[in-house]
Amino acid sequence: MLKLVRMWLKVPVEERDERGNRRMTGGRSNKRGTPQGGVISPLLANIYMHRFLRYWEQQGCRQKFKARVINYADDFVILSRFKAKEALEWTQRVMAALKLTLNPTKTCIRLAATESFDFLGYTFGPQRDRRTGQQYLAAQPSEKSLRRLKQKLRQVLHPGNLAPWKEVKDQANRILKGWSGYFNYGTKRNAYMGIDQYVAIRVRHLLRRRHKVKSRGTYRFGDERIFGEFGMHRLMNFKPKRSVSLT
Repeated sequence: MLKLVRMWLKVPVEERDERGNRRMTGGRSNKRGTPQGGVISPLLANIYMHRFLRYWEQQGCRQKFKARVINYADDFVILSRFKAKEALEWTQRVMAALKLTLNPTKTCIRLAATESFDFLGYTFGPQRDRRTGQQYLAAQPSEKSLRRLKQKLRQVLHPGNLAPWKEVKDQANRILKGWSGYFNYGTKRNAYMGIDQYVAIRVRHLLRRRHKVKSRGTYRFGDERIFGEFGMHRLMNFKPKRSVSLT
């Protein structure tokens, strides 16, 4: 078993740098960390987080810091009432005892009533109701999540894609439906509208090139036709399925 774990930890990984050049990381010379995307990473993360969470409960930190820990794999936030600094200092000491360190670029203290923070692709923080002007705590897709989605769509809906339109449409729709299936919670109207607009522009540009239309194509390839006849998935029309409890 130890040999198998060692092989997982020392597997070489091929990555691409910011310029798109290929590079190899990890391998037999690797002394620290786990390979990016390695199958052993989630298991090890859960083992360490289990130890941390169990000690959190044993030490009565829920009551001591008036706090709760929300975690997914190795990513977590601590929701505390007026004891955030003490909770962070305690966490740093415990992580050091586990021979782990918190990521300094991601570790911070935020006052949720006035400041926002990102977690699992969402941005949590204050927003104002556009109709009443009242402030409320909102959850919405983060800017990073939106950029990633646009990048994926751009790779499919680029003018040089010569695949049949049905294949292009189906591939783009799978991306959109998968993304909206996850980001169907909280305040999402502005994000959905922005993505719909982005999709319409990319599809229109692709179809103009494909059909050799010299104009901007806003009339021939209008939004209603793109999301209707051409079959593109419109996020603003997305309605998540409600779960049904059986008794």
